[in-house]
Amino acid sequence: MGLKNILYKVEGGVAEIVLNRPEKMNSLDEELIHDLADMMRDFSVNEEVRVVVITGSADNFCSGLYLDYLQKISEYDILQNKEDSRKFKNMLMSIYNCSKPVIAKVKGYCLAGGCGIASACDIIVADESAKFGYTEVKIGFIPAIVMMFLLKRVSETHAKDLLLTARMIGSDDAFRMGFINQFVHSSELDGKVNEICEMLKKNSETSLKLTKEMFGNISGMDFDKALEYACDLNAVTRMTPDCKNGVAKFLSKQK
Repeated sequence: MGLKNILYKVEGGVAEIVLNRPEKMNSLDEELIHDLADMMRDFSVNEEVRVVVITGSADNFCSGLYLDYLQKISEYDILQNKEDSRKFKNMLMSIYNCSKPVIAKVKGYCLAGGCGIASACDIIVADESAKFGYTEVKIGFIPAIVMMFLLKRVSETHAKDLLLTARMIGSDDAFRMGFINQFVHSSELDGKVNEICEMLKKNSETSLKLTKEMFGNISGMDFDKALEYACDLNAVTRMTPDCKNGVAKFLSKQK
C-alpha cells in the first residue's frame, strides 16, 4: 500500500496501524480517512490478521480534523458536505464492522474525530497521558456522527456531559464513565495491549467474528426479534468446525 500518513505492520497475527502525521498530532484529512477505511476493509478479510491495533505516532493518538481540511470543507456546498460526511462515517463503520477484534492503543490527545476512531474500536486501552474530548461545539460544529458511536460506549448522561461541555478528560475519568476498557502507566501500555492481543488470538476466530456480528445486528432489533436472531446464530455456530472441535477437546479433558 502506498500510504502517506499511515504506517502499518503485520506480525504474529496482529496488524498494527499507526496514524502518522506527528507534526499535526496525527490529524485527519481526506487521504488519511480514505486510506484508513481501505486498510480496515483489507485487514477484515486478510487471513493472516487475527487482531487489529490502531494507535498514533509521537505520543498522540489523533487530534481530529486537520486545520487545512477544516478550511477546505468550510467552503463546500451541501452536496459536497454530505458526501464528505459519508466518507467519514464509512471510515468509522469500517472499524466498527471489521470482522477481527480492533483495539485502540491511546496516548496523548484523542480528540473529536480521533475520539470517534477510538470509540468505533472494540477495546480501548490508554495510558495516563491520554486526553479525551469532543471539541466540536467550540467551533460551531456538532459531534453528529461520533455521537452515535459514543452512545454505544457510555450512558446518555455521560455523553451529554462530554458533547455539550466539550471538556477534555483524562484516562481515569474515561474509565469511570466506561468509555475506555483499561488504563495503565505509559511503560505498561505496549505490554497490556500485547497481552490482550494474545488473549484474543487464543479464541475461535469464527466465534469472535459471529459475536461481533451480533453486536452490529441486535442494536436495531426489538427484544423478541433479537432473541430469535440469537437462537438462529446459536444453532448455526454449533455446526461450525471451531465449535465442534472446541467441544470435543473440552469433553476429552473431563474424562
